[in-house]
Amino acid sequence: MRIGTLYGLGVGPGDPELITVKAFRKLQESPVIAYPKKLKGSKSYAHRIVEVYINPKEKEMLGLVFPMTKDEDTLRTEWTKSVEAIYGYIVQGKDVAFVTEGDPMLFSTFIHLMNLMKSMYPDVPIETVAGISSFNGSANRLGIALADGDDHIAMVPATEDMEEMRRVIESHDAIVFIKVAKVLDAMLDLLEDMNLLENTHVVTKVTSDEEVIWKVNELRGAELNYLSCMVVRKS
Repeated sequence: MRIGTLYGLGVGPGDPELITVKAFRKLQESPVIAYPKKLKGSKSYAHRIVEVYINPKEKEMLGLVFPMTKDEDTLRTEWTKSVEAIYGYIVQGKDVAFVTEGDPMLFSTFIHLMNLMKSMYPDVPIETVAGISSFNGSANRLGIALADGDDHIAMVPATEDMEEMRRVIESHDAIVFIKVAKVLDAMLDLLEDMNLLENTHVVTKVTSDEEVIWKVNELRGAELNYLSCMVVRKS
């Protein structure tokens, strides 16, 4: 008997019109739509992006809990539950489309899910559909050309290691920092020291109906959403 395929669908940074034609087609063809969520009963950001295209009466909606914790036992238990829930549909011959914001192969929940599925059920066919990432969306919304000619560009998770952040900035023409909310003020101090505050832009939930483009003088002490990007273009 045919088993189903697990699809990792990148659904873009926030605007539902920024999903690809292929991702849209897979949404229509797949009988099961899986999406990540933090708490039982809550919608994920990816779910909100695609819900305009989905009639829940025609699909089986599979919300999977991925807790925000570093406890390894809790993580292992919940991730295993998610893989088993998906496999329960796959073994019935049903394709499962797992939606993730941005691209499924770039800082995505899908990466660990895919690897665990391969480990637990190596017979399951897995395909991914590329999506527009938040750094692409941010550059376009801000009107900033990230790279031209021989420019060097980096996309880096912001960390508390400011010396490493300095080295990244010094060695690239443009940098997109993700996960910047937790070290925002330290990053602003560094950029001020490097005389780059005027070259710095921050956008939250880019291209979505909740998008916020921040002014630099509003940032210090601000509580940014996790889905925020800082774009630094040196010249």
